[in-house]
Amino acid sequence: MNISDKNNNKNVIVFDLSDNSDLGEEGYEIDINKNNVKVTAQKPAGLFYGIQTLLQLLPPEIYSQNSVQHSDVKLTIPCCKITDKPRFPWRGMHLDVSRHFFPAEFIKRYIDLIAMHKMNIFHWHLTDDNGWRIEIKKYPKLTGKSAWRVDREDVPWREVTPPEPGEKATYGGFYTQEEIKEIVQYAAERFITIIPEIEMPGHTSEVFAAYPEFSCKGKDLYVQPGSYWPNVDIFCAGKEETFKFIEDVLLEVIELFPSEYVHIGGDEADKTRWRECNLCQQRIKNERLKDEDELQSYFIKRIEKFLNEHGKKLIGWDEILEGGLAPEATVMSWRGIKGGVEAAQQGHDVIMCPTSFCYFDYYQANPDFEPEAIGGFLTLKKVYSFDPVPEELNKVQKKHILGAQGNVWTEYIPTPEHAEYMALPRMTALAEVVWSHTDAKDWKCFQNRLQVQFKRFDFMNVNYSRGYWKVTIHPIMDSGIYQVELESEQFNIPIYYTLDGSDPTPQSTLYKKPLKITNSTVIKAGLFLDGDIKEYYSEKEILFHIGIGKNAELAIQPSRKYEAHGAMSLVDGLKGSDSYRDGYWLGFEGDDMIFELDLGKEIQISSITASFYQNTGAWIFMPEKVIFEILDAGRNKVERSVLKPESTLEVKGVVIEDISAKFNNETARYIKVHAKNIAKIPGWHEGAGSKAWIFVDEVIVN
Repeated sequence: MNISDKNNNKNVIVFDLSDNSDLGEEGYEIDINKNNVKVTAQKPAGLFYGIQTLLQLLPPEIYSQNSVQHSDVKLTIPCCKITDKPRFPWRGMHLDVSRHFFPAEFIKRYIDLIAMHKMNIFHWHLTDDNGWRIEIKKYPKLTGKSAWRVDREDVPWREVTPPEPGEKATYGGFYTQEEIKEIVQYAAERFITIIPEIEMPGHTSEVFAAYPEFSCKGKDLYVQPGSYWPNVDIFCAGKEETFKFIEDVLLEVIELFPSEYVHIGGDEADKTRWRECNLCQQRIKNERLKDEDELQSYFIKRIEKFLNEHGKKLIGWDEILEGGLAPEATVMSWRGIKGGVEAAQQGHDVIMCPTSFCYFDYYQANPDFEPEAIGGFLTLKKVYSFDPVPEELNKVQKKHILGAQGNVWTEYIPTPEHAEYMALPRMTALAEVVWSHTDAKDWKCFQNRLQVQFKRFDFMNVNYSRGYWKVTIHPIMDSGIYQVELESEQFNIPIYYTLDGSDPTPQSTLYKKPLKITNSTVIKAGLFLDGDIKEYYSEKEILFHIGIGKNAELAIQPSRKYEAHGAMSLVDGLKGSDSYRDGYWLGFEGDDMIFELDLGKEIQISSITASFYQNTGAWIFMPEKVIFEILDAGRNKVERSVLKPESTLEVKGVVIEDISAKFNNETARYIKVHAKNIAKIPGWHEGAGSKAWIFVDEVIVN
């Protein structure tokens, strides 16, 4: 489409497809002057994204479902020039419709929201233990039986009971092939590719409610009405009939979805049934496989070969790395970034969606004021801070990071309105992460622009979250001076604070700049709107000690999921709460914690205290022992103390223990603390043999 400038058109919008290769597949240019607007792109997708930007330049009322033609709103656009293109080719959002079925109209609305954010992938999770949602004509019982479960919606997800004898399965639904074709076309018109996910080899118990012969046991199951863990029922890898069934299903899926990829899940595949199954064990023998992990690899590689033969690429969760990755497979890294790093280093493409940044079913604000969620904690600011490209990759390997996506799992999200609330505005933050380069991101600028986005959502009647109403208390070092900064996700909402232990009120001190702290104290701070505190105030005790802000190093880095602010988090004066996810604790998976502190000069030391966290249900244990050392300026050992925790590993629930070493006012410059990890989880624990975690916080030096 091209309207030539020589036509001297005024008061028009000109769309121009040019041969400017610098804009790539999705880039665009906008030139707005007082006479006209010109949008230029190399490809139609670029023009579409240019239109989204034009809409953002107009007043928010343009998003209203009602006409603004005769209102007082002036539809004006500022004169400007914009050149823009995305950082990543994969900018996605996921939606699980197995746990709760959402009508086709909401799927279209979800696609509209994805398009509004210039995202281009909709990952549609269509099958799982709680329901099969796609019509397969060759196997009608998949929608006749596997799409429906007994109604237990009045019971907490993890406390559901099995069906009673004769009880009918009435809760569920599915999409007909005609509906799917319509939705695929709807998405394509908005330059969104739908990636279908058909789970295998695990998360398939709903299939066996209709076709038990494809399982190892061959017994009829019911569709799970709630939590199902461990999900031991799995496709039988020893039966050729299983692969025939899967291939038949995939043939119909391929016909419905023109996308380059088909997602086959591959996650959380419990191998119990395979270990018990004679046919699976015979398959291991016949194929000369080492174990059940290699049997999963055989399974995935066989499916990949089939997909490749039909012009498709396989994509799966990072568990598909286990036992050996299929040759051309793309990995979706969700259990942290480790799987993505490993896949990229092997030359495979990767989509990053780690739980720590991309799981939008997690709480996003204080659970006391939020609808129920699966757990976890992921704020808007944390999403915005995400960089999908791991630092440990080299230049060539980084090119394998295709992008990222937000995942909305729906165990605790039963309605479309709830899904919107969990996705937005975290979708907005992630959209900027995957579109903009890191040097173009600015949190405070984003906060400001988000206020206009909220107005757009209001006109669209979107049920979005208003964000986190808690004050974040964190330390900063400026020219050797220890200060504490108070921040909030809320824009221009006043923060009032106290330093004497009293509760804050609108008559307390108004926060304006970082607070200089020279003694131990208690900070309480809250957000006040119209004279009333919103939710609760935040409280942190500052433990002032001689190690605060000094040069700190870790010999082994913590997990990126629980890295807080690195070594400096151990000498920032702030102790973690009883939640290990609060951003103050450092977590080490299978590794020791080895910490060194340089006090800058020799000082008399009377004690060193380190805090450790235990929650065996989360696989976090006290260290085996803690070694405290003090060294002089020449790094010669002055004194050494080896202590064991008083708490035993068997203690359940949350335990926080301060382990202290006493010194007789010995003079030293360097401090070393070595916490020895038990390494492997004990045999009595459900995670026996897996890597154990240790969590540590403030190292207090007196």
